[in-house]
Amino acid sequence: MKKILSVFLVLALTLSVFAGCGDEKTGENGKDEPLKVGFIYIGTRSDGGYTQAQHNGTKAMREHFGDKVKVITKESVDDQDKQAIKNAAVSMIDQGCKVVIGTSFGYMDALEELSKEYPDVDFLHFSGFKMNNKNFGNYFGATEEPRYLSGIVAGMQTKSNKIGYVAAHPYTEVLIGIDAFTLGVKSVNPKAEVKVVYINSWYDPAKEKEAAEALLEQGCDILTQHCDTTGPLVAAADHGATAIGYNMDNSQVVPKAFLTAPIWHHEKFLIPTIQAILDGKWKPESYYGTIKDGYVDLAPMTDLVSDEAKAKVEEVKKQMQEGKFKVFVGPIKDNKGKVRVEKGQSLDRKKIWKINYLVEGATN
Repeated sequence: MKKILSVFLVLALTLSVFAGCGDEKTGENGKDEPLKVGFIYIGTRSDGGYTQAQHNGTKAMREHFGDKVKVITKESVDDQDKQAIKNAAVSMIDQGCKVVIGTSFGYMDALEELSKEYPDVDFLHFSGFKMNNKNFGNYFGATEEPRYLSGIVAGMQTKSNKIGYVAAHPYTEVLIGIDAFTLGVKSVNPKAEVKVVYINSWYDPAKEKEAAEALLEQGCDILTQHCDTTGPLVAAADHGATAIGYNMDNSQVVPKAFLTAPIWHHEKFLIPTIQAILDGKWKPESYYGTIKDGYVDLAPMTDLVSDEAKAKVEEVKKQMQEGKFKVFVGPIKDNKGKVRVEKGQSLDRKKIWKINYLVEGATN
């Protein structure tokens, strides 16, 4: 009898062990555990600009998946501090994240290194150009499209023919935006000029506002920006000028100054990508979202924008959505008179991302 009891005990223990070695995603309640996704932010998720736009996409993704996905975020991680970036990512991995997403260009090198150290974790990087074919992809958008459209607005609204542009760095991503904006301006107003000030930082509220005020003092009556906060918008409003924002619709922040803004819908990328990861079908890619697929867009133009400008923008936007309009079509000269794109030629994505100059009409 004792031998029979011993056999039953051994069998029971064996079954218990196998039960404990089941699907890793199954929790104690018998339900699948959520996929944990970590987001590293350069600013705060309530900054009114870049990081808030990123977080809006995160929230939309989380709401879409419900309890299938759990989000962990880390704010204000300096993208020039590789160790801080790695610490944030590793902390997320230690908390169970199987996906880590870095949302600033400067996170690229750190995430690339971590993708080799953690082959079972999927890494995604906003902007930049590095990736592999296993667990590291990147994503960005054709911001040249809404930038061009916002340039049409500025060109048709300016009275002084002087438009100010607060820019982060003289780096390709920023130059593409300045050039597309300037081409949009010049397409409707050949007399207008775009004055650029670089602040050499992606996120510096004080420098952003200081640069904006310097442009206003030069006679600019419209400001736009490629920087992270609402500093230039506020400066424009304080000086009785108007402004074109970036990243998100800030019409409620400065209602008496806001015209429109190139904006992001990050959920358009995040939702299908996280679904592919959940399904085990994700493969790293270099995604480039357009106006056509809704990843980038132009915020609704406010009542401060003329009917004529609105009509022109809608005309060109429709052509973009139909794939009939390209922003960088020759002849295009740089601001020193050199022909950069010959008549009849156009730049594809690869060539656009080699832009290292300001086009005619833009000065710094």
